[in-house]
Amino acid sequence: MLQRDFTDEQNMFRDAYRKFLAVEIVPHMEAWREAGIVDRAAFRKAGDQGFLMVWPEEKYGGMGDPDFRFEQIIIEETAYARAGDWYSTLHSRLVGPYFTRFGSEEQCQRFLPRCVSGECILAIAMTEPDAGSDLAGMRATAVEQGEHWVLNGSKTYISNGINADVVIVAAKTDPENNPHH
Repeated sequence: MLQRDFTDEQNMFRDAYRKFLAVEIVPHMEAWREAGIVDRAAFRKAGDQGFLMVWPEEKYGGMGDPDFRFEQIIIEETAYARAGDWYSTLHSRLVGPYFTRFGSEEQCQRFLPRCVSGECILAIAMTEPDAGSDLAGMRATAVEQGEHWVLNGSKTYISNGINADVVIVAAKTDPENNPHH
């Protein structure tokens, strides 16, 4: 049998998140699915209660706790509630870490606190018409020109794009680097 070790704090977090889902998310899922968009207020409510992006350092508004078990709890409880398509884990765990991994300190300061609070919603654009989500086969490019980058290419199925304030775009900066070879 799978042994699951959670701290008392994490178990309290689980109970609180489960209640949050039952009150603020699950009752609205059907309407959001029909509308094709999650109400932005859901992200604000999740942020207000500390359920978005728990991993960032406290200086960015997070808990500063890199223990993945908090995210595991969010992923599990969201799945149990059959509410995975409200995209909180995409915002929090898939897109958010790009800031600390590839962004500047200025970008982290400007965006992460607003992402933690739910004021700023994140999306990712990686899927392409000809390559699907195979990043090795993507054709979109990014070329640095002075103080900015020029993107060239097409993206489709931009996850969470309809709500997004910031979109992380996957693109090749070296078109000669082809991992297929």
